[in-house]
Amino acid sequence: MKEKSPSIRILTIRNQKVVLDADLAAVYGVTTRRLNEQLRRNRKRFPSDFTFQLTADEFESLRSQIATTSLSTSISSSKMWSQIATTSPERRRKTHRPWAFTEHGALQAANILRSDRAIAMSVYVIRAFVELREKIAANAAILKRLTEIDKTLLQHDTALRDIYRELLPLLAPPPEPPRRQIGFIS
Repeated sequence: MKEKSPSIRILTIRNQKVVLDADLAAVYGVTTRRLNEQLRRNRKRFPSDFTFQLTADEFESLRSQIATTSLSTSISSSKMWSQIATTSPERRRKTHRPWAFTEHGALQAANILRSDRAIAMSVYVIRAFVELREKIAANAAILKRLTEIDKTLLQHDTALRDIYRELLPLLAPPPEPPRRQIGFIS
């Protein structure tokens, strides 16, 4: 039986498309704790445009949008803890806000994790970029050829315009021959 791939939620936070740490960890087949541990150990590999931690307000806003629990319900008695907020109530309190990964951060996370799925994802992305570069090179060759054809057409257009100008007098009806005047000559 084929393993079902986890669904990934792409959210817009701070006008950027991001994936939260719990979702990214599920995609790479590791725990959220392991992903965040590697993030802390390799902090220099993740500048602010790769990953950022949600503020308390962003975290609360996200929880209120997705979570089914209310803030008045105690965390320990809650049966329906938000999956996006945490994997368990004990591990994710208000001080442990999720990390958001941009597309570059998600790829960088694949490079620092050692799970089979993360390695496969990293190789997949590299192959995708190689294929993209080949297609761009092929497109560049086609564009170069089209430019040459365009230049040739412009030259032919100019030559045809010159020929038309030369032929235009020949296409005009011949002038009428002079008629003999009728009448008396004085």
